[in-house]
Amino acid sequence: MKVSKLLLGLLLGCAAWVANAQIVIKFSHVVAVDTPKGKAAEYFAKKAAELTKGKVKVEVYANSSLYKDKEEIEALQIGAVQMLAPSLSKFGPLGVKEFEAFDLPFLFDSTADLHKITQGPVGAGLMARLEPKGIKGLAFWDNGFKSFTANTPLKTPADFKGKKFRIQSSKVLEEQMRSVGGIPQVMAFSEVYQALQTGVVDGTENTISNIYTQKTHEVQKYLSLTNHGYIGYAVIVQKKFWDGLPADIRSQLEQAMKEATVYGNDIAQDENDQALVGVRKSGRTTVYELTTEERLALKQAMAPVHARMADRVGKDTLQAIAKGLAE
Repeated sequence: MKVSKLLLGLLLGCAAWVANAQIVIKFSHVVAVDTPKGKAAEYFAKKAAELTKGKVKVEVYANSSLYKDKEEIEALQIGAVQMLAPSLSKFGPLGVKEFEAFDLPFLFDSTADLHKITQGPVGAGLMARLEPKGIKGLAFWDNGFKSFTANTPLKTPADFKGKKFRIQSSKVLEEQMRSVGGIPQVMAFSEVYQALQTGVVDGTENTISNIYTQKTHEVQKYLSLTNHGYIGYAVIVQKKFWDGLPADIRSQLEQAMKEATVYGNDIAQDENDQALVGVRKSGRTTVYELTTEERLALKQAMAPVHARMADRVGKDTLQAIAKGLAE
């Protein structure tokens, strides 16, 4: 009887310890803390602590301090990290190529159009495709629309010919650059500054906030405001970890993510606007705004990419996006 009581006490003690143990979520990402994604991640960590009353601690690792972008998803799948916010093109190598539709040039005319897709049935359907890979999609976070940089002016499609451009790993982006005669170079985000500085690549594409916070403008003479493509992120979590959380904790984290998503997306455009001011003030880069005719010419030069990549990203995906935009 004494042994049974002792054993029962130990079991109850262990159960109480487990119940009171703090859940730690490692949230890794590759950009700076002062970017829209960086700020949204910090906001999520704050809200998670508040809503769970300290039961959950989110540790945010920015600037590839935990994993480089090439390593992140593998780390998530094996449970070395619980949460990520990779760019959408990262899912192509996993076999979920439909996300690469977001890499198509000139797909969206405005943020409002974009949100019809990311915050609607199409976005939810795309997230569901990650689950067989052991990944749960929680939200889409905006960074903004991309522009090109180089050490020579980029005003016409001919200006891209023969130049090496750093891109994220995406077959769609490779085709985008080839459509105007550029040479795509896949490279980790953390390696871009040095590659531009040393001439390994001639130019890159990114949002203005990323260009500014990563100091790309310090090693590039020209910035062409093309707004040709979108950079966004899918906030993801290891599905096994997520499903194993207590239901109340999971609900509280979902609310924290919802609030962080609104916060992050609301500041994304403002951050890009402020970053552009910073780039101009630096005097290191000449900012060029394309005329309506110049932007149309670039759009027309890249238009064939949509047709050529239809089989890769899925004709049904493109049709769903077109339908969602029309509604």
